[in-house]
Parts: sequence; C-alpha cells; structure tokens
Amino acid sequence: MSDRYAVLGNPVAHSKSPQIHTAFARQTGEDLSYTAEHVESPDFEAAVGRFLQGNGKGVNITVPFKERAWALAQWRSERAEKAGAANTLYRLEDGRLAADNTDGVGLVRDLADNNGVTLQGARVLVLGAGGAVRGVLQPLLKAGVQSILVANRTLSRAEALAELFAADGTLAACGFDAIPAEPFDLIINGTSASLQGELPPVPAAAVVAQTACYDMMYGAEPTPFCRWAREQGATQVMDGLGMLVEQAAEAFQVWRGVKPETARVIADLRRAMTA
Repeated sequence: MSDRYAVLGNPVAHSKSPQIHTAFARQTGEDLSYTAEHVESPDFEAAVGRFLQGNGKGVNITVPFKERAWALAQWRSERAEKAGAANTLYRLEDGRLAADNTDGVGLVRDLADNNGVTLQGARVLVLGAGGAVRGVLQPLLKAGVQSILVANRTLSRAEALAELFAADGTLAACGFDAIPAEPFDLIINGTSASLQGELPPVPAAAVVAQTACYDMMYGAEPTPFCRWAREQGATQVMDGLGMLVEQAAEAFQVWRGVKPETARVIADLRRAMTA
C-alpha cells in the first residue's frame, strides 16, 4: 500500500498541494498518495494523530493550524523552533512527532533561484506579522539581507517579531501608518489582504523601478498588491505560487530524502490557473 500524506487545514478545498506532491511523486518515482483534509478546529490535534498511523507518513499544515502544529510536536527543527510555527509534521523513528517549517526556504528559493532577486545587502520591507511572516524572517536574514522592517496594523505584533529575531540580524518594527516614504530593495506582502481584495497602506515612494515586489498570496489574476506595485513602476513583481511549490519541494525532501525539480511544476500550475 502506498505511503499516505496530506495537507490539513480549514479551509483546504482550494489547496494545490495534492497536485504538487502528486507531480513530485510521478517525477521522482516515489510511491505515495497525497490528499487535502478539511479539519474542524477542535479536532486538529486528534486528526494529526489519526493520520500519522500505519501508512500515514506525513502532513503539511496550513491556515489556521501552524502554531498549534508547532505546539504539538515533541521535536522541532531549528527553523520551526525559531518560527514558532510548523507546516510539516512527521514521525521520527522513535515515534516522536517531528515539526519543520519549510516556508522560509521556499520563499528564499523562489526569490533568489527562480526570479534572480538579489537578497545580499537588500533593504527589505515585510508587511504583516502573522504566521506566514514568522516563518520567513530568519531565512531572509540568513540569506544576507541588510535589514528588515516589519510593518503591521497592530504595532505590538510587529515589535514582538523584531525582538524575537533580533539576534539573527537587523530588524525594526512599525505600524502601517509609520512606513517611511523611501525606496526599498524588496517589499514582501505577508498579509492576507489580497484574499479580501484589499491592499496594505504602503506609501508609493517605497517603490521605485528597481524595487522587487512579492505577494505571498497568488491567484489566476494578479493580486491587488501586485497590480499596485506595477502601477508604481516596479519592473519585477511576483506572486507566491513559486513559494508554494518550493516549500512543498522542501517538505517532500524532508519526508522522502529526494529533492524534486520545481520549474516544470510551477509552469504547469501557472498554465492551468490561467487557462
């Protein structure tokens, strides 16, 4: 019987993870199945336990359970430990529940490898201070960015993240209303505003032609943030589809010990979305 994997979340019906991991399995010859499982909030911990029995080998975790997945684990990778959130769970040989966070490496690979964004020495503005952002700050700092300004509607949440990752590099925090009207090298939208068709209040002066603009959200049409960035004259504007595939590839490698190729999978997904 094939090894079983799944993504657990609420909502989860829209997830592209089953397509992605099925493509990885076909490409690498790994014998596995991957499904999307809707989980009601009170049942999350029990659902993880039920799935990871027998040939249930691993689960990805999406909204809104990443912090609860982290708390549930008995062993955590360094990147999961620091993020305080986990998107990848599996059992160690001794039976302990292990947690990892592949979001940050997924973002860095999509920026640097797939899109040629120079991270070394970059001044970065990150919008939002939720779970999505927690997972990417340390990997960005490790990639050599000069500084990160975390901006959030609730200032205290941004300040908490700046303090948490202070030992890893240069971080500062501000409210949306205090974002400086000066150019950044890279702006990352880590808010869920695009899902509501909204836009974080970023001063237009933060974007110049050389500013790379990245929305962690994605869709068949450009997100509101991506449209806005283009309107401000940014020449390199990206959504989060590549990050989704890259974080999945890292999780696949954690589980199976095989690193799948991502370029074709990203291209196929993009073609299917816009068809």
